[in-house]
Amino acid sequence: MSISLSPLDVRGRDREALIAFLTRNRFPFHVTPMVSEDVATRRVDSGAYDGEGVATLWIDEDPSGHIGVVILSGLDENVPLFDLRLDATFRGHGRGIPVLMAITDHVFRIYPGVTRFGGRTREDNIAMRQIFVRCGWVKEAHYREAWPVEGGLARAGTEYAILRRDWESGITTPVRFDDLGY
Repeated sequence: MSISLSPLDVRGRDREALIAFLTRNRFPFHVTPMVSEDVATRRVDSGAYDGEGVATLWIDEDPSGHIGVVILSGLDENVPLFDLRLDATFRGHGRGIPVLMAITDHVFRIYPGVTRFGGRTREDNIAMRQIFVRCGWVKEAHYREAWPVEGGLARAGTEYAILRRDWESGITTPVRFDDLGY
């Protein structure tokens, strides 16, 4: 499986395709699992997907075409985060690792000032958390009851990151959580 990324023309040729993608899929581990057409349209038109420091890319797989989108934010601060959304029909089939590797490679190749790249997910998104670890990312935080859940109690959120030097060397630098000695 060959994964590639291509920029979206969010307010031009890709506008309707992005809105359709966001509204036809359920994203169970996102704060808002289902997005209405009205909300998606407002978010696109307000710059949520192409505003300052934001880039949205199609995730493409040969020969399937568009299998998802990734929204990169914080690019103007050189410590970006990503929001990954795979089409429901392509989830659970072993694409997570090559997709995250392609996203990581893209960020570090295209944005030379980026020294750290991060991602967040809910504590119960075990598949994504395993993908992070398998791709050399390190868990840096566990935020208790910080992730809103529609119709339920808030879940914990987790944050993972990879350093440019780890990406370049292939050696993962662990976080030292016992720096106070206890």
